[in-house]
Amino acid sequence: MSVFLERPVSDHIASNDLAFAIFDGFPVSPGHALLVPRRVVPTWFDATREEQSALMALIDDVKRVLDARFKPDGYNIGINAGVAAGQTVMHVHVHLIPRYHGDVPDPRGGIRHLIPGKGNYLIPPRPASD
Repeated sequence: MSVFLERPVSDHIASNDLAFAIFDGFPVSPGHALLVPRRVVPTWFDATREEQSALMALIDDVKRVLDARFKPDGYNIGINAGVAAGQTVMHVHVHLIPRYHGDVPDPRGGIRHLIPGKGNYLIPPRPASD
């Protein structure tokens, strides 16, 4: 079983035959949504091409809903595949995270900030100290 499948259909933001979208229970920003296949598969790489396509199709549908309701200035789209990548629910889900001007001091690098110190590749590295 999956915690995502325990959510009632009334929580769905959008859906199609193979996937549905819900708001994240622990959002990192207002409107943070999760796109989930109806079949429980651990990672993106275990999903069928049809399930992957269904998830991708939902991105545009959910974005329209979030644009109207939250009016974000941008988005991050991400998938954690495996424990080493930070996945905690072993039912693949795509994060659609609305971003807002000023939500972080310098957003350059986006998802690169997953690895501390690797986010902003535009800042020259500091010389090594002796």
